[in-house]
Amino acid sequence: MIVVQEAILADRAGPRRVRALAVLGDSVGAGMGDPVAGGWRGFAPLLAEALGAAELANVSSSGARVADVHSTQLPAALRAAPEAAVVLVGMNDTMRYDFDPLRLRRLLTEVVRALTAAGTIVVTIRYHDHGRVFRLPGPLRAALARRIDALNRILEEVAEEHAAGIVDLDRLPGVYHPTTWSVDRLHPSELGHRLLAASLAEEFQAVGVAVPGEVSLAASGGIRTSGFDHLRWLVGKGLPWLLVRGHYLVRYCLRVLLRAALQRFTAPRSGSGPA
Repeated sequence: MIVVQEAILADRAGPRRVRALAVLGDSVGAGMGDPVAGGWRGFAPLLAEALGAAELANVSSSGARVADVHSTQLPAALRAAPEAAVVLVGMNDTMRYDFDPLRLRRLLTEVVRALTAAGTIVVTIRYHDHGRVFRLPGPLRAALARRIDALNRILEEVAEEHAAGIVDLDRLPGVYHPTTWSVDRLHPSELGHRLLAASLAEEFQAVGVAVPGEVSLAASGGIRTSGFDHLRWLVGKGLPWLLVRGHYLVRYCLRVLLRAALQRFTAPRSGSGPA
């Protein structure tokens, strides 16, 4: 694997200049959590500016899963012929009843392989501990953590196989500070998106992309939220979201607990064999 990475990197003669940047992913890629007049901004335009990209093909969409990136977003991104691409997806998969690591790995591999085969330098991410940001009941937190661990292993393996860069969000400075997160505690705030853009730019530079600009961490132009906004979100969206998405994890928790109970019940007791 290391030989493959070295061969790919050897083909890159000096830092790659970026004309077009593609961003594939879910609501974080779409900029949710960083409101501006008329919609969302997010890390994508900040990163494109730092890379000097004249074109930004942000094909991310809220709620997208890996299958959506594979079937819909990938063809759209390839049409832009990007020199660089961010692939940020997988969390929506971990919160569904049909979470399938093998299928997720296969589809993600095909996405990254298609991009790199087209000459695109790819950077993805490794997720942080969501339970430290969005508080969940103990069993739900444990269930989600197991799935995120599985997702992170897949992201690491696919990145290594295709010489893609990877940003470890768990090591992102300030990732667990409240100011890094928006009112919903699921999406980055303006500061969080800026921190993400800066880390992605740094990783692109590490894998051979020219980064002529830099990402400012100073907030500018975003819409500020208040304590009332937090309460309104909790009542109007937070609790309904937990009821809808949480029941998938509850079902998963119950299966895990039932399986563990059956194993304890059927396991032979020490000293219970024939004399």
